[in-house]
Amino acid sequence: MNTKQQLQALAAERRGVIVPGAFNALSARVVADAGFEAIYVTGAGVTNMWFGLPDQGFMGLSDIAGHTARIRDAVELPLIVDADTGFGNALNTYHAVRTLERAGADCIQLEDQVSPKRCGHFSGKDVIDTAEMVGKIKAAVDARRDGVLVMARTDAAAVHGFEAAVERAQQYAEAGADILFVEAVTSADEVRALPRRLATPQLMNMVIGGKTPIAGADELGRLGYGFVLYANAALQGALAGMQKVLGQLKATGEVREDPALVAPFAERQRLVGKPQWDALEQRYR
Repeated sequence: MNTKQQLQALAAERRGVIVPGAFNALSARVVADAGFEAIYVTGAGVTNMWFGLPDQGFMGLSDIAGHTARIRDAVELPLIVDADTGFGNALNTYHAVRTLERAGADCIQLEDQVSPKRCGHFSGKDVIDTAEMVGKIKAAVDARRDGVLVMARTDAAAVHGFEAAVERAQQYAEAGADILFVEAVTSADEVRALPRRLATPQLMNMVIGGKTPIAGADELGRLGYGFVLYANAALQGALAGMQKVLGQLKATGEVREDPALVAPFAERQRLVGKPQWDALEQRYR
């Protein structure tokens, strides 16, 4: 079973599979090493960590495609890739899907925000007409060549209300979306309602500090969600770790190999595969 088939099977099981986000190849290796079953290539994470900018549409197609290719080389897990709004109209979306599929995506997420998009848990969002988004989804479905899945995200709940978001999601499913993502619902009742209202497998986004109430993956699996996304948990953890170790370095003038503060040197080398490269070096001598 290839990674696209693995991801499709996970979606069909609807058991609340946790999908952490990765913002580069090393973070993807950490996710895989921790035993998770799939990875989300996070647009917000790439924007934050690569450019030092907020998630407000600064990332381009070549940026996310390059990161996807490097992550694909680093890990063997299924990859869900954040393609924002498709980087333009339906034709741009068609091109984006072809590009990201070649880069190694197993599922491509597209959202219905007006460009330039912004984080789903920011204020001030707006969405395009439903018909325009349906056209983008149809273009994405037509563009795929090797079984890549299409995930349709709607941000309409924040703009037009929960019922409008459900209606849009249903239309996106009818247009060919394999997985649905209703973003930034704000109550536990809405979280519980979505799997009852929509037959297509769904992802629920758990944003630490965001607008959606946090629920456990077991509970979300019992409700019928296929995936539980923690897109930037690793990023926020990395920021906290950097601030902690650099704070100590600034305060004391030194940092020793304390596992409570830093990953040991040997662990760092293990995660980047140095033993395997050493073995190859010996083989080719």
